[in-house]
Amino acid sequence: MMTDIEIAQAADLLPITDVAGKLGIEADDLELYGKYKAKLSNEYLQKIEENPTGKLVLVTAINPTPAGEGKTTVSVGLGEAFHKLDKKTVIALREPSLGPCFGVKGGAAGGGYSQVVPMEDLNLHFTGDFHAITSANNLLAALLDNHIQQGNELQIDTRQVVWKRCVDMNDRALRNIVVGLGNKMDGVVREDHFVITVASEIMAILCLAKDMDDLKSRLGRIIVAYNMKNEPVTAADLNAVGAMAALLKDALQPNMIQTLEHNPALIHGGPFANIAHGCNSVRATKAALRMADYVITEAGFGADLGAEKFFDIKCRLTGLKPDAVVLVATIRALKYNGGVPKAELSNENVEALKKGIANLEKHIENLQKYKVPVVVTLNSFISDTEAERDFVKEFCESRGCEFAIADVWGRGGEGGIELAQKVIKTLEEKESHFEPLYKDELSLKEKIETVAREIYGADDVNFAPAAEKQLEKLTQLGFGHMPVCMAKTQYSLSDDPSLLGRPEGFTLQVREAYVSAGAGFVVVLTGAVMTMPGLPKNPAAFSIDVNKDGTITGLF
Repeated sequence: MMTDIEIAQAADLLPITDVAGKLGIEADDLELYGKYKAKLSNEYLQKIEENPTGKLVLVTAINPTPAGEGKTTVSVGLGEAFHKLDKKTVIALREPSLGPCFGVKGGAAGGGYSQVVPMEDLNLHFTGDFHAITSANNLLAALLDNHIQQGNELQIDTRQVVWKRCVDMNDRALRNIVVGLGNKMDGVVREDHFVITVASEIMAILCLAKDMDDLKSRLGRIIVAYNMKNEPVTAADLNAVGAMAALLKDALQPNMIQTLEHNPALIHGGPFANIAHGCNSVRATKAALRMADYVITEAGFGADLGAEKFFDIKCRLTGLKPDAVVLVATIRALKYNGGVPKAELSNENVEALKKGIANLEKHIENLQKYKVPVVVTLNSFISDTEAERDFVKEFCESRGCEFAIADVWGRGGEGGIELAQKVIKTLEEKESHFEPLYKDELSLKEKIETVAREIYGADDVNFAPAAEKQLEKLTQLGFGHMPVCMAKTQYSLSDDPSLLGRPEGFTLQVREAYVSAGAGFVVVLTGAVMTMPGLPKNPAAFSIDVNKDGTITGLF
């Protein structure tokens, strides 16, 4: 059996100009990055602003497990199936981070015969967007420390510097560092920190900005530190906005590549959903809606993270309204939630399935709280049995959801037709009455408690003393109206990754909160979640290589 990368490398790609031509996009509307990658020009984005808006379908999933769920694979396959049914469709996804590619998770181009290509380019440097974000983030950090070194006219309290440096790599040694060591000319000694690039506020800002003016306005509002009077110091105060925007100029434009079946896909932005807001760029999503009748997009990790943030942050801040949600699960993952070890997941076990399906049940309930129609799909594995599939089908349909099997990994778009037909039926027969989970007027603590109880299923929330003070301070500074971006483990509905299925009776632990003023939300850290991941004992990097003719191997 061919691996994902072997399937991708065996594909015959069309020039990206031909792929774009399927949507009526002319060559002059593209800025080419070689033969198979391009950015949409600003002129093209302006040209389509008055086009009718298509239907928006969000793909999300149950909590991820070592058994795999294949959310991106289903997103791509669903888009392929829409094309096979002669529906004008665009897929809009996030860009992968280098950290997981060399760590545990691998890339994010889909899999099997349901991929976007060129997968090596996408999973590695792509069009340089993440490098631009990293550079803009670290330019601001350099300007901040330089300002302190050059006399500190803004009276920045070096004990209250909140801006962190970033790098797009899992590097735990950079979580907590000391800068400024050496002689007097090497800067002021202080504690500093790194986050992974996908957790940088610059990433969130790029993904939420409407245009260059909005980008610059948001960059200017970034709070980098507090002064001796405990007042915010911003990027605008440091005169950093123009140079940062210059670094981000090209990164602001959405990228286009193609699927294995030569259909267009917009890939732009990539905040993680466990430690950031988990959605691709608003520019890409809105452009796709003006380019096609149907748009398939996704949000990261499980619905408790990515979908919640898609609804409560992205849609709230931009006016987007999803028309349907596809919830991805697998028999294997549900059995894992039911207590079956990974090595035994290929064996039929309906009893474990009945126990583990509580995780799927909670996600269905959560999505229905947003008043959006839900379609559940099982990403097919060869080990799935008829009895197991029939049980899940009956379970979902009894809860008011359409249900379909997706066999897109092995069959591409053809394997997603049943799912596509169910999604189209849902779009035609059920109306979305989308509304966010909570109102802007609630306090920050009330918003956190609402998400914890309604989405996670917590009995209570415990706020650490530091978090209490931070939330009070942010409210006093005028940020209480903002939505909350919950940083939480992806592996459980709770903040404890070991609690599988549908945990009950737990208390969510909130340890820290800070504002991303430019992005427009308050970040809330729960449990032991880290904004700078680490590598495992045997990282994926060990298996990646390139041969003498330039062919990359081992990437997945």
